[in-house]
Amino acid sequence: MAMHVSSGQSGGRRGRRRQRHAPMSEINVTPFVDVMLVLLIIFMVAAPLLTVGVPIDLPETRAKALEGDTEPITISVNSAGEIFIQETPISIEEVVPKLEAIAQNGYDERIYVRGDQDADYGTMMMLMGRINEAGFKRLGLVTLEERDS
Repeated sequence: MAMHVSSGQSGGRRGRRRQRHAPMSEINVTPFVDVMLVLLIIFMVAAPLLTVGVPIDLPETRAKALEGDTEPITISVNSAGEIFIQETPISIEEVVPKLEAIAQNGYDERIYVRGDQDADYGTMMMLMGRINEAGFKRLGLVTLEERDS
């Protein structure tokens, strides 16, 4: 039988024990909360700026909202009959050439038409007719959700 003799140096099993620290099981969430609060403030400030700036009094309806993954082109007609693509005023003759120039998906581009409830019905139909005749088939009318009175 052999017996192992330790000389008391650090190589032995019963030598000096090192103090081991238990792993920390806490996560410091303070930086995460700080970043989230900054992002929240940025989005709260930026959200109103993302809407189209042409003042339109939209009619109300019970239709469901359209879903999509890309930002549509928005054409607005105000109560005076003026036509806007996004926020740029444009004449009715220039609508189709301008749409063809800015449509990234070609004739499959989604186009939303916003019309003031006091806008001339003939102007709205003439505008939509020209857009449809040019080959754009994905037209949508923008309304507000109907409020219960």
